[in-house]
Order: sequence, then C-alpha cells, then structure tokens
Amino acid sequence: MTNDIDSHKLACIIARTLDDKLGKDISILNIGHVSSLADYFVIVTGDSTPQVKALMEAVKERIKHLFNRMPLRMENDSKNRWNLLDYGDVVVHILHKEERQTYAIEKFWSNAFSISEDEWKETSKDYGTYN
Repeated sequence: MTNDIDSHKLACIIARTLDDKLGKDISILNIGHVSSLADYFVIVTGDSTPQVKALMEAVKERIKHLFNRMPLRMENDSKNRWNLLDYGDVVVHILHKEERQTYAIEKFWSNAFSISEDEWKETSKDYGTYN
C-alpha cells in the first residue's frame, strides 16, 4: 500500500486499530482549526499499563504495515501510563484510565470538532482486522 493518505483517514484507521485491540472510549478530535500542532488527536483509554503499551505497539505496527509510516516522535511517562505517538498530522494519546480522567484532553481542547464513532468506523471499514 502507499503511504499517501490524508490525515482524516489516518486518524480513523488508527481509531479502528485501537478498537480492534479493545481500547476504550476512543475519540478523535479535529484540532486543525484551533492549533498548528496537528490536524487530529486520537485519544484512547487502556485498562492496564500492559494494555497501554500493547495499544501503542499495535498502532505502530499497523500503520507501518499499511502505509510504511513510522511516528516522527514517541513519548511515554516513566510508568508507561501515557504514551504518545506523533505522526505529524495525527497525534495519538494512549492513556491509562486514571490519567485520562486527570488530564481531560477533550475538555482542554473543547473548541475542537469531534469525529463521531459512526464516521470513523465508516471511513476505516476496509482496514479493520475483523471487518
């Protein structure tokens, strides 16, 4: 496959990958009109520290396999409870449930547009593990 993909579709495929791996409370925020950091944030909750790490690895592997794209930057806190994958146009936040509640990314970016689950599932329907 080609690595030529728009940021909206990339964000949707990342959300689908996280959903396939049982990530919780997946949300996509279109922040392009309120920030120059990225076009989209994809935010997901992991139930445990090992799941947070597994979700990060799943996204990295899937996006590399599909589009030959690696994150420009990866970060995580010292206890591996918040991982970040920065693809430039899409930033993925994978958080343990307590960190998700504490940092409330969606509230901080309340001026961003939210992409509905129906929309990201429809956009990524050809990329699901379990179609």
